[in-house]
Amino acid sequence: MQYWLIKSEPDKWSWEQQKAKGDAGEQWDGIRNYQARNNMRAMEIGDKAFFYHSNIGKEVVGIVEVCSEIHQDTTTDDPRWECVDFKAVCDVPKPVTLADVKAEPSLEKMALVANTRLSVQPVTENEWKIVCKMGGLKKPA
Repeated sequence: MQYWLIKSEPDKWSWEQQKAKGDAGEQWDGIRNYQARNNMRAMEIGDKAFFYHSNIGKEVVGIVEVCSEIHQDTTTDDPRWECVDFKAVCDVPKPVTLADVKAEPSLEKMALVANTRLSVQPVTENEWKIVCKMGGLKKPA
């Protein structure tokens, strides 16, 4: 299993909207960055990701799971842009802010700190465990 972090502006697509989609999930569309798209191409069904509210809040608020193979982004006819679908798994009891992540020395190399603009980014297993613990999850999802 691999781990990821996906960013969404909560005024455009919030954690509450993601949860409302249930087990059907929602395609992670609109990505127009090659590195972010390539990260989605590397995803497999069952991989987990942090759901991060960007711009407003700047915090990890939930955990999602990849629930589809890579497919054409239905918001464009351009075949270069693909996406996967995510379904909500659980809330993060204590949202983990960007400031919290930056204050944790063991997370200094995390992509969220090193490449703050990338909207779909990898997370190492160790980073995953640390952020889950910081967020009050007794057992990483």
